[in-house]
Amino acid sequence: MTDSTDTAPPADTAGPGALTGVKSEVARRLVLSAVDSFARRGYHATTTRDISVGAGLSPAALYVHFPSKEQVLFEASRIGHRFVLDTITAAAAGADGPVDRIRAIVDRFVRIHAEHHTMCRVAQYELHALTDEHYREIAEIRRATDAVIRDEIQRGVDSGAFTVGDVPTAALAILSLGIDVSRWYQPGRMAIDALAGNYVALVLSMLGAAQGTMPA
Repeated sequence: MTDSTDTAPPADTAGPGALTGVKSEVARRLVLSAVDSFARRGYHATTTRDISVGAGLSPAALYVHFPSKEQVLFEASRIGHRFVLDTITAAAAGADGPVDRIRAIVDRFVRIHAEHHTMCRVAQYELHALTDEHYREIAEIRRATDAVIRDEIQRGVDSGAFTVGDVPTAALAILSLGIDVSRWYQPGRMAIDALAGNYVALVLSMLGAAQGTMPA
């Protein structure tokens, strides 16, 4: 196969940033192809040939840009996790007060995991295939993401906006709710606006906020 540009990635994988930091357009295509293949076949059943051919490249093209299949998974996971962290950090910074900040965080967190469900599913559920070094790097980003949410909940508790007995557990519950969207969401199953709105209301109710009523 030639290095044509006819192969288009699935719509939802074209997100996160979209893959800012990937060193070339060809490498970007390889990452997108890998995400699609990992999601359909699983990491271990995917071959480097699957990834290269899926990107419209010659079977051995992956090794020109990445030293291994695991490195492609790491790139996809790193980009996806960093995109989530940067997005919810910006969402919190753009809102006033703990209720509005949590509302903004949850809204964006859920939207990302619905709009880019394939990439997020791979980034979240194929972590076991990473090397120890790469896993530690992803774990650091995950801890930073947890800290953003945990700190906002604590601010709400301190101000009296939230009633939460265990802040770390509440943060973990919010993360788990949003991440699981990437596992089950399919386009057309539910409008993303409605999905995000419902999750915001659920989280505010869980945190004991007066605004936590479900939307009509």
